[in-house]
Amino acid sequence: MNQGRTIFAQLMDHLPHKEFAVCMDRYRGERYVKRFSCMDQFLCMAFAQLAYRESLRDIECRLRAHPTKLYHMGIRGRASKSTLAHANEHRDWRIWADLAQVLIPRSLSDLISSSIKKGTPSVFSRISSSSAGSTSGASMR
Repeated sequence: MNQGRTIFAQLMDHLPHKEFAVCMDRYRGERYVKRFSCMDQFLCMAFAQLAYRESLRDIECRLRAHPTKLYHMGIRGRASKSTLAHANEHRDWRIWADLAQVLIPRSLSDLISSSIKKGTPSVFSRISSSSAGSTSGASMR
């Protein structure tokens, strides 16, 4: 029996909560919200992305499969299909765009620093070397 935290919760520990709060406040993401917070929405959508869920019904079924684990995953609100649909429709999309602008550079710097520590070539050098050989002399049709 697993006595530790879920892998999802450990992964979400890397989320910059202060920057997330700034993005949320900038576009008033918690305005008129009673139970399903922006954090709950983000966690549900992150879970859906990582678990390859394709529809709101599928997300709801997966999240309700183990309701006791939702709290340990960080999801405090009730994640029903209608709640997710309402949150996706009424919350400002710029919250998520700003959060992405914070997460992408941070992820890239973590990726680069971890590849330097391990002594492996960076992802960028592998991509550039593989794409250079494939495009040279190839005709586009």
